[in-house]
Amino acid sequence: MSDLPEVFLRVPVAHRALHDVGDGRPENSRAAMRAAIAHGYGIELDLQLSRDGRAMVFHDYDLGRLTGQRGAIRQRSAEELAALRLKGGDEGIATLREILGLIDGRAPLLIELKDQHGQMGETDGRLEAAVAADLAGYGGDVALMSFNPHSVIALRGLCPDIPRGLVTCAFGMKDWPLLRRETRRRLREIPDFVAAGASFISHQASDLGRGRVAELKAGGAPVLCWTVRSREQEREAREVADNITFERYLAAHPA
Repeated sequence: MSDLPEVFLRVPVAHRALHDVGDGRPENSRAAMRAAIAHGYGIELDLQLSRDGRAMVFHDYDLGRLTGQRGAIRQRSAEELAALRLKGGDEGIATLREILGLIDGRAPLLIELKDQHGQMGETDGRLEAAVAADLAGYGGDVALMSFNPHSVIALRGLCPDIPRGLVTCAFGMKDWPLLRRETRRRLREIPDFVAAGASFISHQASDLGRGRVAELKAGGAPVLCWTVRSREQEREAREVADNITFERYLAAHPA
């Protein structure tokens, strides 16, 4: 297990980078990354897999909401995805390798691998392998995480020296309608923390009162949280969480 660097507990983390489409900065865009760096924030970003096995910086499985195009991101190559335009901006979808070159150690990176299975099951390892290859030799502060424990377990073997965590939540039916009930019930109790070699969790801000979160924190595990959208929510979250992932406002830097 690799410990989470202190910077992840100190510097507020911009959710999908410091995005604001009204200012030409879509989610997970280069413009949003540059803005986060300029404000001294950490950056949370999401990864999906392209058809040709590249780690792409993009949140959704489907292209529609963020690009206006039809179809799944996995149906297109990295070159095709780069040629699309993100809504509210003037750039295409970036590869992780591109973003690492842009960041170049200037901000801590909290990287979430999106579940490629659909039911939080065994991974085929393609996204994890692509991420490990891109991160080889990167010198900046970085941590990896996923809702899918199998993904985090795979990363344990591929890049054991990079800190890993689990993204966790209440797994309510409303938010996870396609996930089997037994899977939701199991995951909400965070049973795979040790098996995954995790050193932290990033938990749903509205569910920070959960007993298992308190148990992990008491055992020394850092608790990050998502997604905080106001200063009032931040004050409440920081009563439990060591740090926040935020959007829609400018979080203050703790003294």
